[in-house]
Amino acid sequence: MDDDEVANRKVSFRKCLEHLSGAGKAIGVLTSGGDAQGMNAAVRAVVRMGIYVGAKVYFIYEGYQGMVDGGRNIVEASWESVSSILQVGGTIIGSARCKAFRTREGRLKAAQNLVQRGITNLCVIGGDGSLTGANIFRKEWSGLLEELAQNGEIDKEQVQKHAYLNVVGMVGSIDNDFCGTDMTIGTDSALHRIIEVVDAIMTTAQSHQRTFVLEVMGRHCGYLALVSALACGADWVFLPESPPEEGWQEDMCVKLSENRARKKRLNIIIVAEGAIDTQNKPITSEQIKELVVKQLGYDTRVTILGHVQRGGTPSAFDRILASRMGVEAVVALLQATPETPACVVSLSGNQAVRLPLVECVQMTQDVQKAMDERRFKDAVQLRGRSFETNLNTYKRLAIKLPDDQIVKSNCNVAVINVGAPAAGMNAAVRSAVRVGIADGHKMLAIYDGFEGFAKGQIKEIGWGDVGGWTGQGGSILGTKRTLPGKSLEDIAVQMRTHSINALLIIGGFEAYLGLLELSAARDRYEELCVPMVMVPATVSNNVPGSDFSIGADTALNTITDTCDRIKQSASGTKRRVFIIETMGGYCGYLANMGGLAAGADAAYIFEEPFDIRDLQSNVEHLTEKMKTTIQRGLVLRNESCSENYTTDFIYQLYSEEGKGVFDCRKNVLGHMQQGGAPSPFDRNFGTKISARAMQWISTKLKEAPGKGKRFTSEDSICVLGISKRNLLFQPVTQLRKDTDFEHRIPKEQWWLKLRPLMKILAKYKASYEVSESNQLEPVHPRGHEEPAAI
Repeated sequence: MDDDEVANRKVSFRKCLEHLSGAGKAIGVLTSGGDAQGMNAAVRAVVRMGIYVGAKVYFIYEGYQGMVDGGRNIVEASWESVSSILQVGGTIIGSARCKAFRTREGRLKAAQNLVQRGITNLCVIGGDGSLTGANIFRKEWSGLLEELAQNGEIDKEQVQKHAYLNVVGMVGSIDNDFCGTDMTIGTDSALHRIIEVVDAIMTTAQSHQRTFVLEVMGRHCGYLALVSALACGADWVFLPESPPEEGWQEDMCVKLSENRARKKRLNIIIVAEGAIDTQNKPITSEQIKELVVKQLGYDTRVTILGHVQRGGTPSAFDRILASRMGVEAVVALLQATPETPACVVSLSGNQAVRLPLVECVQMTQDVQKAMDERRFKDAVQLRGRSFETNLNTYKRLAIKLPDDQIVKSNCNVAVINVGAPAAGMNAAVRSAVRVGIADGHKMLAIYDGFEGFAKGQIKEIGWGDVGGWTGQGGSILGTKRTLPGKSLEDIAVQMRTHSINALLIIGGFEAYLGLLELSAARDRYEELCVPMVMVPATVSNNVPGSDFSIGADTALNTITDTCDRIKQSASGTKRRVFIIETMGGYCGYLANMGGLAAGADAAYIFEEPFDIRDLQSNVEHLTEKMKTTIQRGLVLRNESCSENYTTDFIYQLYSEEGKGVFDCRKNVLGHMQQGGAPSPFDRNFGTKISARAMQWISTKLKEAPGKGKRFTSEDSICVLGISKRNLLFQPVTQLRKDTDFEHRIPKEQWWLKLRPLMKILAKYKASYEVSESNQLEPVHPRGHEEPAAI
């Protein structure tokens, strides 16, 4: 990008925010209904973005109850009042269920309390009940003000000045039960709690050959149960939306005993608290336990997770999601006119979108109605694309048909891991192997990357061989950074020897380069003329053709957890600045997103060049910060962001310049970012994207029955990735033009748009690009592309 282009973009950025002045406006923020991790991150973003654009922001304590009671429950917020809350679970402004607000008298009192403080913009963080309440309030607003004026509570001038109320909602709910959004704030963190427990239970269950029945939350929605079953490879799952068919008791016991016969030492059954059968009668965890003990005589235990799932610190995903939504909510409020209907800011793929609140709530209620009327297929469809894909993937991976019922394809499909290890690779391999076997292929595992491929380290891998792989970190198949270029002939020989008909490559930038080399060598070796697809897996998240790669979320959580601990240590010593170095090669994804999730003051990355003046202004910014009540600083630096401004240099500069004001410490996180058990997001993402890649391979192989077909077209050698809202298979040769090969990064990276977000929330002047359109989108737009539900 040349200097002119940079200058033009800066100008257009400024334009975006200039017409969004909040001067003279007042925003009220409240959390209502059940609490969820990440609500505080949303409150922090609303307060800071509101203050940044010049509006007054008020905390409304205890949800709608505080709005009705008024007085000290509605307090103006300051920049510092939301400091240090990013990593705190629950909600610092409290939440309560409020009967008074359901009556007109209650709403009348609430309106009076808001008008007294000039609040005509409401940001409501809660579930569908809370958002419905806000919409009723918005519709009644002018009527309520008229009534208050008649009663002499407010004067005519106030009625005119505060004539209309704008409402923007954010969905905070651990159940992910709100239609129209892919992920609600708190869901990812709740999955973290569940998976921590499941991983711990698996070790004890294995020791004693036990069966565990785990009950998770979700009275009307089975999302948590379904995704945790996917993420831990559970033997059976019970959901309210998709009850088991008649005679399930027999089927389940057969499945459990088959798994034991395959030398599996434990069984895990996951039950949503609202699980029902086809007659809408509840299925309880105790019932299931009694059934297993009576029919099979297995040692069976029940664990009910309960409120553990609501607690604890929010995950990196939830902090980033809530921060993005909070900023988007303020922008939506400032752009609203009297005609704008109440909207919900939500996530579609990785795009922030605005949806009409009424339609979303209606659709959420339709799911419950469909379940009550026993239209379970409709209920699953209404839950949305993400839910449906998860359910279908789970069914394919959990239940193996008997061999004589699988139609053989007579094709051999090989799976290989390439590059550095990334958490979630094993989940992807498991998923590929099982989908491949279900499609009738013979699955081959290639050990130790392209090096092992050339040496012939290739073995058949079966359904049972990949059991229990989802929760394992690293790469069980082994992985190397070696590229295929030097051993193409040996690889071609191995392809012929093992008659490999298709290849699935799971890896990072080396896998991408390897795929390009294989593509270029097709005209010399006809053995390479088979369908090949790559699934991106690297902590650096630097693969062209995909916005996300497997392993990046786990690394991000490691960085965020470490930053939390470091910040805590600094809060005791006061006046201390930490400089933390993250991995990522030249790609600043981990440093930038880690900075957003941990509430850093600055993040130095290669994609945004910086000089000594920037470092100087950061030091001055921190010096100012030390005069406030927040006496600590956090600075992230990507390992390759600058050749000369090394971590040591920045540490020494800060130490010298900050003398007498603050002292400095540095910390290089290193390889701990590549290790550890995969996060629920990476398990789920790896499982789903890899299953989709195998479906693509099966479709390609069906197009060419018989062994003779040669695949030479560009679209038979692809990278599968998420781009904005869609899952795309892109020919690897076409991605070449989008790649900066010298620095091993894509030329355009979506997350750079979130750079200003981090700066604004850290009190820097920055220009934030507001949504392209401030139009509301229809719920569930059905495009021709394949939606990427995360």
